[in-house]
Amino acid sequence: MSRPTLARGLLLALGSALLVGVAVLAAYTANDAVLTIVILAPVGIATVAATHAVLARRERLGGLRRQALVTAALAFGPLAVALALFVQLMFVSGHDAFFTALAMAYSALLGLWAGRVLSHRVMDDVDTLRTGLAAVGEGQRELDLRLGGRDELAQVGAEVGAMVQRLAAAEARREDSESARRSLIAAVSHDLRTPVTALRLLAEAVDDEVGDPQTRREYVRRLGVHVRALGALIDDLFELTRIEAGEVAWTMCQVQVDELVEETVAAMRPAAEAGGVAVLAEIDPSLAPARANAERIQRVLFNLIQNAIRHTPADGSVTVRAAPGEGGVEIEVADTGSGIPAADHERVFEVFQQGADRAARTDGSAGLGLAISRAIVEAHGGQIWIVDVPGADPGARVRFSLPGAAPEPVAA
Repeated sequence: MSRPTLARGLLLALGSALLVGVAVLAAYTANDAVLTIVILAPVGIATVAATHAVLARRERLGGLRRQALVTAALAFGPLAVALALFVQLMFVSGHDAFFTALAMAYSALLGLWAGRVLSHRVMDDVDTLRTGLAAVGEGQRELDLRLGGRDELAQVGAEVGAMVQRLAAAEARREDSESARRSLIAAVSHDLRTPVTALRLLAEAVDDEVGDPQTRREYVRRLGVHVRALGALIDDLFELTRIEAGEVAWTMCQVQVDELVEETVAAMRPAAEAGGVAVLAEIDPSLAPARANAERIQRVLFNLIQNAIRHTPADGSVTVRAAPGEGGVEIEVADTGSGIPAADHERVFEVFQQGADRAARTDGSAGLGLAISRAIVEAHGGQIWIVDVPGADPGARVRFSLPGAAPEPVAA
């Protein structure tokens, strides 16, 4: 909608005066028409000029209530002036002018009252918005800024309310991010403290030539173990950061999931059986290929199977199942260990987190396996989750999905 300008206002005043003059000419004489235009045109021009003068100094008027009163005065003032001029020029009799003036005064009084009522309603809405914005500035986010009606102020209230909700959500995300950052720093510090302390003690022992040559060689071997553990931790953190930042350039192709599962299980079976844990594979015969990067998905399988073996007691078992799923393939790693409480089903996929019964990383695990697995699976467009296990069944079941591969074109 275009803004009313002074030029348009003056054009409206002159044009309206001319139209009224034409109407008078049609009913009365040309002299009456000319006098009508002479009276109305100056009144209209003065009203338009006064309106724009008030607009230019609007900040001096004060609140909306006073502005409403000035608006009413600008509306009724020209009518009173025009009536007085018509009376002077004998267009209107004194008797008619008197009763017309009374009617105008009565209408003006009712108009002022109506303006005051409406301005109170407007001011109530303005006060609600002002109070709400002040509360937002003080940190409050639980606000209801919905206003009655469908006017512009109600729209502003709705937009401000939506803005506050977005602000609260952004602050919650920032707080979660800050909390995650603090937890990450604390967890990294914790996981670095043990190997760094061991490295320092072993280095001092070697430097002081403690023990016989065979003992010192054992110290050097342990130094290598801790250095490799630190290197693995740093590599895992770097890879996780790259995946979460979307900095991946993996080649996706058609992967035979059954062969990948069998190969991974066969590679991990000897170490598991040495600890008394059986590793089994159950492949659905109707399993179709998946669209994935075989090396990365094998990394996921290694992480999940290794984690399952780590938390399965001797004489237990780890079973890897692969079957068709909705829109692709689903792979599950199930163990007969201590299980994961339902409250920890989401938390175990966070960096440096494990289930309540699996929190003690006495085996050197850095708590990154499941976090990296989730990042890899989600980068493939799949999902990973903990399957609810009935109370009578022991162990944990981790399942992830992969999109199916499009059929390869048949050569002509």
